[in-house]
Amino acid sequence: MKKVCIILGTRPEAIKLAPVIQVFQHAPQFDTQVVLTGQHREMVAQVMQLFNLKADADLEIMQSQQSLSDITCRSLRGLETLFEQQQPDLVLVQGDTTTAFAAALAAFYQKIPVGHVEAGLRTDNIYDPYPEEANRRLISQLAHLHFAPTPQAVENLQRSGVLGEIHQTGNTVIDALLSVAEQQPACQIDGLEWDKYRVLLTTVHRRENWGEPLQGIAQGFLQILEKFEDTALLLPLHRNPIVREPLQEILGQHPRVFLTDPLDYGELVGAIQRSHLLLTDSGGLQEEAPSLGKPVLVLRKTTERPEAVTAGTAKLIGTQTEEIVMAAAELLSHPTAYEKMATAINPFGDGHAAERILQAVTNYIC
Repeated sequence: MKKVCIILGTRPEAIKLAPVIQVFQHAPQFDTQVVLTGQHREMVAQVMQLFNLKADADLEIMQSQQSLSDITCRSLRGLETLFEQQQPDLVLVQGDTTTAFAAALAAFYQKIPVGHVEAGLRTDNIYDPYPEEANRRLISQLAHLHFAPTPQAVENLQRSGVLGEIHQTGNTVIDALLSVAEQQPACQIDGLEWDKYRVLLTTVHRRENWGEPLQGIAQGFLQILEKFEDTALLLPLHRNPIVREPLQEILGQHPRVFLTDPLDYGELVGAIQRSHLLLTDSGGLQEEAPSLGKPVLVLRKTTERPEAVTAGTAKLIGTQTEEIVMAAAELLSHPTAYEKMATAINPFGDGHAAERILQAVTNYIC
């Protein structure tokens, strides 16, 4: 029996790896170990509970006001010891977090093959998003198995000359999303009457949007609400005070703004299902919302998911107030424009990505 260690530290990783963990744990050819770094604690715990998953080890690296260097160094040290004890045949990492980069590096130092889930995403700007673009490029140089979600991601990997096997699998987030969505999860927000308003589901958290861009985004939200009185805005706040406090200050007193703590994944899926459209700087929501027929306006200047823009399921609108209002007004005022985005085909997968990853790993190490 071959041993596979699946490493995660953040909520997006937990969501996207949940289907992978489930199929590996049901595969008799593998002894599957789930390892948490602790980069995000509460939000990961919610996802683990939703998918009925348990960790085999927890590095518990989370500290107040931790820097990227803190996360990297503590993860490296913890994983060094764990890999020495476990001696896995393969380490699986997901995406572009600092946890994923540190895990890939720790595995490389012990000559353990690395499988990279959601490989090949690129913006071609090393600082946008930061540090994710660098993280995923560095992981690509260390991985033996690259699990690319789309043809574009495959092309990116081939163009950059990576070593190892490249497999187009689809994105595992669609596996996770569809399994939760079919349960029709509830999303009860105090004071929000879903049937009374066209609800704009919004999220903002990326480092490149801290400071002045965040101010522009918030002012854009206020102007949309002023222009369209039948809209309400739901904004689950990131726990980071650099993001949380300015949004509370600017938006907190508006009667049609609903600021909440982060929603658990089931609630988030329920919110997507009930919302009218999304305005977000999240990468995952660009993939998820189109599967539920919701247009996505991306609050960034670049995206590592150009497939969504090409397919017409998402539109890059940046962080300038005027551009945000104009893009939202187009969809809120013109049913034809809204329907065109809402019915476009999601390019990110069919819900069977985890099964393809399992087969590729089986062929590689068994």
